[in-house]
Amino acid sequence: MRILMISDVYFPRINGVSTSIQTFKQEFEKLGHEVILVAPDYPQDYPVDNSIIRIHSRAVMFDPEDRMMHYRAILKELPTLETYDFDLVHIHTPFVAHYAGVKVAEELGIPCIVTYHTLFEEYLHHYIPFLPRRFLKAFARRFSRSQCNQVDAIVAPSSVIVELLEEYGVQKPISVIPTGIYTANFSNGDGSKFRQEYGITEDKKLLLNVGRVAHEKNLGLLLLMFKQLLEKVPEACLVIAGEGPARETCRQQAAQLGITKGVHFVGYLDRSSQLVDCYHSADLFVFSSMTETQGLVLLEAIAANTPVVSIAAMGTRDILNDCSAAKIAPNDAGVFSETVADLLNNSQEMAELQRNCPEVSRAWDATTMATKMLVFYERNLNPPAGDQQALQNIEEVF
Repeated sequence: MRILMISDVYFPRINGVSTSIQTFKQEFEKLGHEVILVAPDYPQDYPVDNSIIRIHSRAVMFDPEDRMMHYRAILKELPTLETYDFDLVHIHTPFVAHYAGVKVAEELGIPCIVTYHTLFEEYLHHYIPFLPRRFLKAFARRFSRSQCNQVDAIVAPSSVIVELLEEYGVQKPISVIPTGIYTANFSNGDGSKFRQEYGITEDKKLLLNVGRVAHEKNLGLLLLMFKQLLEKVPEACLVIAGEGPARETCRQQAAQLGITKGVHFVGYLDRSSQLVDCYHSADLFVFSSMTETQGLVLLEAIAANTPVVSIAAMGTRDILNDCSAAKIAPNDAGVFSETVADLLNNSQEMAELQRNCPEVSRAWDATTMATKMLVFYERNLNPPAGDQQALQNIEEVF
């Protein structure tokens, strides 16, 4: 099978969408399929890969980490794309990539599917705060419904996203296919090395959060939780690994709470070395996001034998419900801190959660999920023609 993927983000931009694309792409190629990815170029250095077509892009006003591709530049690649004889187009993001992907699929006469990675209705108000939240939520729902109804089928990373899209009025078929993980990539790490590098002594109870430091990640609650935890577990520290537009806000909140000495903002970490060591350095992985469509970092932590305490909201429910390597906490700083403190002070329960980690992580194997996606592709190779109404005048929009 020949698959064309298109996305507004990819490495060196680090986030869950980049990780998902890379994981599926690598697995498809291992299974003998050909994958071409259309993605933005970036100002920083990144490895050259002949299977990735980089499109000229510009910075995004509200988020300088991201890039916006030029729609017409993508369409200029059509003669090249035609030579691959693709079987389908798989869109991964809802911006320029979506409209270009739908247009390319139409021009090539092949099916078009999309993965709904981003929960838009919980995202926009953080970046457009001058408009009413109710208006933005309604707009996000209409926007998502319109886009999803333009394609032939939709992939949802978790069951709750299926329910949400059906509530929006999406009429196209939806299948739940989570992103898998390479458990072996996280099984061996040097936690002591990471602690030494950042001056965190072995007697500290290290709590870890990995992810984009963004407003929608609910990190404010995590900082409040940590403030209260210190009253019960004074030897605790909190490591926040990642970058994003809310980093300065989080630093200011930590200072206001008087917990700066205990909170370490370590930025992005190399996924093949530093990040793995970081996971292994932690006593617990703590997660407070209410907007995840899946929550891959929870699985990465569990694969590194690090138990999880997390809010079970949206996509993380599929991972956390009945998970024998995690404890669920509510969206309440006080109760969250009590859950963490009780676990840190209960070595027997901690050991039991750690023993369960390998079995839990194996259930989310990357090859299994990729095989499921390929079956989904096969089912959608000859769908009825999609609704093309929203494609009108796209060239003028972009």
